Amino acid sequence: MILTVQGKPAYAYTGGKLFDASLPSAIFIHGAEHDHSVWALQTRYFAHHGFGVLAVDLPGHCRSDGPALVTVAAMADWLAALLDAAGVQRAFVAGHSMGSLAALDFAGRYPERATHLALLATAVPMPVADALLDAAMHREPDAIGMVNQWSHSTLAAKPSCPGPGFWLHGMNQRLMERVSASGEAHLFHTDFTACNTYADGLARAEQVRCPTRLIVGRRDAMTPPRAAKALADALAQAGAHVDTVTLEAGHALMTEQPDATLDALFNFASKAATAAR
Repeated sequence: MILTVQGKPAYAYTGGKLFDASLPSAIFIHGAEHDHSVWALQTRYFAHHGFGVLAVDLPGHCRSDGPALVTVAAMADWLAALLDAAGVQRAFVAGHSMGSLAALDFAGRYPERATHLALLATAVPMPVADALLDAAMHREPDAIGMVNQWSHSTLAAKPSCPGPGFWLHGMNQRLMERVSASGEAHLFHTDFTACNTYADGLARAEQVRCPTRLIVGRRDAMTPPRAAKALADALAQAGAHVDTVTLEAGHALMTEQPDATLDALFNFASKAATAAR
């Protein structure tokens, strides 16, 4: 589905169904150097079970025109504009890694527009090592290799997305290479810098008014579960209902544990849809 957002074409995958704004809406936001396809299994299920789905390509990533957005706040404003373009007032919002920061900022600054919030593989703050920033700027293949290794908790996760014949490391590497080739120069560095410089996470958490679920990987080497504790505490202190689901996975939750991730998302989102009726 192509929408005009802030004057430029933007792509959102609708899960194999025509988007219907009269249904409960669910928006999914990818992480750095990724696109909508990281949500393939989860979004198709949502779309065939009562939701209108918008799994976005952020600006400058694959099918959405650039330039890439350089701050998390700009991503949140873009998400609000995308919902306007789709005719959606309120939505269940899920974000992975960098996308979790955009989802958090959106829910904090537009609290009336988020019914429920799911933050996957998240951390506040989300610092990026200098060595990785340098590689992303000057040696992007090395940066892709580093992130690909750190994102997965095993060499051959089962059930492998979820059928036989899939190699998770190879799939993720090829996706990042494709996103890099389709976008602008130094896109990985732009994304990582947005994560590294985002300083408003805890302040935004205090503004969130919707129920929030954190979904973390027990063996996540990039955003370990302990890195989400300050965020969970800030959400709870602000009065938002918050819970945490821990999966046996690394950073790549949606592919290492596709069914468990879907269950954690859909059960939570269904509560939002029921409450909206």
